[in-house]
Amino acid sequence: MMNRAPDTPEWLLPEHHVVLDGITKAYGKTVVLSDINIRFQRHQTAVIIGGSGAGKTTLLRLLIGLEKPTVGHIWVDGQDITPLGDYAMNKVRQRFGMVFQYAALLDSLTVLDNVAFTLREHRKDLSKRQIKEKVVTMLNQLGLVDKEHHMPSELSGGQRKRVGLARALMLEPSVLVYDEPTSGLDPNTSRMVDDLIEETRDRFNVTSVVISHDMASCFRIAHRAYLLIEGKVAAEGTPAELAFGDSAISRDFIANSGVSLDMLKRIVD
Repeated sequence: MMNRAPDTPEWLLPEHHVVLDGITKAYGKTVVLSDINIRFQRHQTAVIIGGSGAGKTTLLRLLIGLEKPTVGHIWVDGQDITPLGDYAMNKVRQRFGMVFQYAALLDSLTVLDNVAFTLREHRKDLSKRQIKEKVVTMLNQLGLVDKEHHMPSELSGGQRKRVGLARALMLEPSVLVYDEPTSGLDPNTSRMVDDLIEETRDRFNVTSVVISHDMASCFRIAHRAYLLIEGKVAAEGTPAELAFGDSAISRDFIANSGVSLDMLKRIVD
């Protein structure tokens, strides 16, 4: 739970796990994000949707502390992380698990070594046997029984996603961030990944933030969705509010995405 600091704003509630407050990010004279205000609710799934060049990747980098905003504040568990130095930020980053696009596995390493990588980097107190036990337990929980000695090339696309997820979970983060998790996948595998995101949220009690351009996926998993266009939040709300609400911008974006509104209505229902 959030330990409220003396200077914590009154509007920052315990259910606000991560908050982007008035965030602007500029590189020189080029403004990539402008006045972003997002409150990620604890133990829910939020989806940041938008096309190429909308600013999704920059927002992701700010969220996990790889860059600092030009203006504004980022609050994690009631702590303003914006002014923190490198050492303190490294501690904050360990609260986040990152699931990369295409899993980003190291092809020269076994599944065991891929998943153990973060533990070996950050948990020097653990023995090799303890690390192996933790990895195998996590793989088993994610349906990857007896896969620890396989190479990534021997796995299916869905299995690779699960290995990437296992690696992200090894430091027991409270927030999982997914970067385009369904990109390049066939519809059946995409639906499996969507189910995995929600199963993981429930099983490990994490907050999920999904960066995506996949509207069908967004409407399957999002408790709340944010439409990013040209570096601004153009619309936000539940999936039903984005698809059928008052925002012409979000309705047009969904229509232009090629996903049937009839299909979305069934998903929302």
